Amino acid sequence: MLSFNLNILIVAITVIVSLLAFNNADLFNRLKFSAYQIKHKKEGWRFFTYALVHAGWGHLLINMFILYSFGNLVESYLTLYFDIMGVFYYGLLYVGGIIFSTLFDFVKQKDNPYYTAVGASGAVSAVLFSSILFDPTGSLFVFPIPFPIPSWLFGVLYLVYSAYMGKRGADNIGHNAHFWGAVFGIVFTVIAVPGVITEFFNKLF
Repeated sequence: MLSFNLNILIVAITVIVSLLAFNNADLFNRLKFSAYQIKHKKEGWRFFTYALVHAGWGHLLINMFILYSFGNLVESYLTLYFDIMGVFYYGLLYVGGIIFSTLFDFVKQKDNPYYTAVGASGAVSAVLFSSILFDPTGSLFVFPIPFPIPSWLFGVLYLVYSAYMGKRGADNIGHNAHFWGAVFGIVFTVIAVPGVITEFFNKLF
């Protein structure tokens, strides 16, 4: 049985880097997403590193809680389908979610030096919606709601919240990335596991 867990490693690295960036403004600014810096200063690493830093404790804890809750499930399913290569597929899902979820904002904001974003939300959204395809009947507890919320409903509410916050634009969290991360997670999972749609409806109904 495979003992290595890539999801736990991702959570650990993200928490460590985020904590370091909380107390180091230079590190935070060096890693955050900036379409302007990517285009005009060729700082392409920002397509990846923005997912390692977060806007605050709440932002970090929410993302890592969701990732821990659903990432282990997705990695387990991928390992079930692909054995050791399941870890590789999970890595593709996560990293692909990081990149794909920022493409919309890159095109839209590439000449705006004031737009920045941070957070693993795009990749987390990809993982979340992949998990919904694998296990549509799953659920989780969200404080302070005293009863479990179906994972598919949580996913919908997550996107509604993201769309609302994206329109407000009141912080430097990549809310638009949630939607595009979800799209990537769904498409990637359907392509990687062609029978997942059939299984999704069989489990749901």
